[in-house]
Amino acid sequence: MTDEFKDMDDQGAQEMSFEELFESYDADINKELKQGDMVEGTIISIGRTSVYVDTGTKSDGVVDKAELVDENGEFPFAVNDKIKLYVVSMSESEVILSKAISGAGMATMIEDAYRSRTPVEGKVTESIKGGFSVDILGKRAFCPVSQMDVRYVETPEDYVGGTHHFLITRFEEKGRNIVISRRELLAEQIKEQREAFMKTVAEGDVLQGRVTKLMSYGAFVELTPGVEGMVHISELSWSRVEKPAEVVRVDDILAVKVLKIEKPESDNPKISLSVKQTAGDPWDNMGSTFKAGDQVTGKVVRLANFGAFVEIAPGVDGLVHISEMSHVKRVLRPEDEVSEGEMVQVVIKAIDMDSKRISLSMKDAAGDPWTGVTAKYAPGTVLEGTLEKKEGFGLFIRLEPGITGLMPMSNIRQSESGAKYEAMKPGDTAEILVQEVDEEKRRITLAAPDQKDSGNWKQFASKQQSKSLGTMESVFLEAMAKKNKK
Repeated sequence: MTDEFKDMDDQGAQEMSFEELFESYDADINKELKQGDMVEGTIISIGRTSVYVDTGTKSDGVVDKAELVDENGEFPFAVNDKIKLYVVSMSESEVILSKAISGAGMATMIEDAYRSRTPVEGKVTESIKGGFSVDILGKRAFCPVSQMDVRYVETPEDYVGGTHHFLITRFEEKGRNIVISRRELLAEQIKEQREAFMKTVAEGDVLQGRVTKLMSYGAFVELTPGVEGMVHISELSWSRVEKPAEVVRVDDILAVKVLKIEKPESDNPKISLSVKQTAGDPWDNMGSTFKAGDQVTGKVVRLANFGAFVEIAPGVDGLVHISEMSHVKRVLRPEDEVSEGEMVQVVIKAIDMDSKRISLSMKDAAGDPWTGVTAKYAPGTVLEGTLEKKEGFGLFIRLEPGITGLMPMSNIRQSESGAKYEAMKPGDTAEILVQEVDEEKRRITLAAPDQKDSGNWKQFASKQQSKSLGTMESVFLEAMAKKNKK
């Protein structure tokens, strides 16, 4: 073959190829649509009430915009987006489209819809045994209760009167027995939404979610239809939480942070969430919020052998050591003084920002009962006291909680009613006289009001002052010296 003929042959091949392409394009343009056909078209224009779609034929399609909004009332599409719709009716100028076959179609289309698995529109007319009665194009259909929703249907009456899209799962006896399902359509929609959501979400994102279920170990939160994450109980709050119900309820809307995503490609991805981490660590502001010496109210959140932990701010607790619980008595067990959940007054003794530890004191908040005791129990004061303990060298008598004085045995023997004091048992009360007070050393010397001395109690008091005898030891030693001289 000469080069000239070869060129002519190549040109002819190109012309035929172009002609075939043109015919193919013309065939697509002139293809006929019929009611019930599914069309995957491209949105070419979005109006106030209508959306126009390129159907791939000579006629553009139009669909009611309100039919395309999502569950939140939002319109989720834009120009050039692909969309799947069904042909409801046609004219020379346009094709009427819908998300499902509706009343605009014909009753005879129901069987075609069943065979092609085309969604149909139906209105729930009543709740009946086992399910719902639904009107579809004037025909009565039955939707089992398990097929009405992807969730468990607790209140069937909530669905009555609603219009939804359904798939026909059974068509028998020429339409006298029609069974439908809404669940299948919802499941398909949820799958598409889940796939789209999982392509955009990432660890570290902060999202809005709805609490769907509470368990002993945490709360499940729906992030988008078909996608749930779990907030472990330790991530619900910076405060100590015993039960999730203490801080959240079903249907609460929460801000959550995505901590970890496992198996993102699966139908059930495992997503770990946190509520507390959306608010930041409360220790970040501790330095400016509290300082040593502050008196605050806190909640006892935990007891230990060595003390009680008290929460003074959400997520911030400090330790009240057992030695800091009371001025007035020796505490052996924290539970004898406080219980979990109790509100107590505490004073901040120290804050260690590096180790995140706070030392607290309950006794400092209550005040030291020995402060001002010299003025309150001046020498010569007569009052009633309660015997706490008997020793060979004297009696320990309580004047008030936290204030105990010693009545030396030498003073008892100088009293006309000494036998009465020696016969006392712990818990018994008697009148006593304050003989000497040393506030700094926390010591009070007591005597009987009728104590026999080289003078009266006033002379005794003046002698003590002149000799600078200021302690219980000095009184005791003086009494022993007198005894040895006899």
